[in-house]
Amino acid sequence: MSKKFTKNGDVVSFEYYRFEPDRDDHLVYVWDIDKTYLDTKFDTFRGLVRTAFEKAFQKINVPGAATLIRALRQTSADRHRLPVYFISASPPQMEPKIYQKMQIDELDPCGIFFKDNLKNFRPRKFKRLKQQVGFKVQALLELRALLKRQVNMILFGDDSESDAVIYSLFSDICKRRLREAEIHSILEALHVLPEQRARILYLQSLISEHDPVNKIYINLVADTDPDYYAKFGRRVLATFTTFQAALDLYQDNRITGDSLLMVGRDMISNYGFTPEELAKSFEDLHKRGFLKTDTQNSILPRLKDAGLIPQSFAVPFRPAKALQKIGEKILGLEKEDPWIVENIDYLHDFR
Repeated sequence: MSKKFTKNGDVVSFEYYRFEPDRDDHLVYVWDIDKTYLDTKFDTFRGLVRTAFEKAFQKINVPGAATLIRALRQTSADRHRLPVYFISASPPQMEPKIYQKMQIDELDPCGIFFKDNLKNFRPRKFKRLKQQVGFKVQALLELRALLKRQVNMILFGDDSESDAVIYSLFSDICKRRLREAEIHSILEALHVLPEQRARILYLQSLISEHDPVNKIYINLVADTDPDYYAKFGRRVLATFTTFQAALDLYQDNRITGDSLLMVGRDMISNYGFTPEELAKSFEDLHKRGFLKTDTQNSILPRLKDAGLIPQSFAVPFRPAKALQKIGEKILGLEKEDPWIVENIDYLHDFR
């Protein structure tokens, strides 16, 4: 296998396969690696060093993630290859181990973006290792410019690196919802250096005015309240487990019912989850209003028959939220959050 290596600022990309979308609405998946695909420990400098020296077979998956990626491949146009790209804040020197891990998991990425971060691999500069907004926004725009056509993207991230902010800001930049001065101001406030801000605006000039972001999944690993994500609109789904993401992808016809069962079995057999815990994930998604009644009716019996959810489990009643109530009289029902929020407050992060 040949690798194409490119570097722009601190964004280093490896291309394994040239994916050339043949239509404007072609669907592309983008997956954050750290704490979204791999259960990396970047919270301390010692954990970062340990992660850097792990062998490929020692790296641990986020429960169900690899199985879900393989499931998406089964429903893609080319069942032998899923148009999926990965982004990691790890330095490019870790590419051989990470790519080898992906091969162990039977994944076949089109490319991986890394951060040229080795200069910050010291205790005094540890904070710079965790400042990812500029790097990830630039990496996404580099990918968007590479693909050329007006593709759609489904993005996977987590709450340890403000991925909801990053992905939504990428969306706004592509769609030109923000003026150039606003982009400068937001990026500066989020600690993006001047040269990277200039690169981001240059990349914006290369792409058409089109919002590629179809959906965003955020893996909750930092105890963020899922209600926080209402500020980004309903296309952002915060999930406590990969099973919840798989349920939503099944609901959107991105994976089959058989694939959803595979994700559930993987989490129970290989990661110690119990049917009661999967039922709790199902119930939580229902209570938050992200599971349609048709979806529940179609998949719940199969989950029970497969032993993935207890037979005794029943979907609880979910009352509508009242907009205004006087005594027992409801004056109006709260509207659903918009799919895409036009004016996101990026600078006040009340998590």
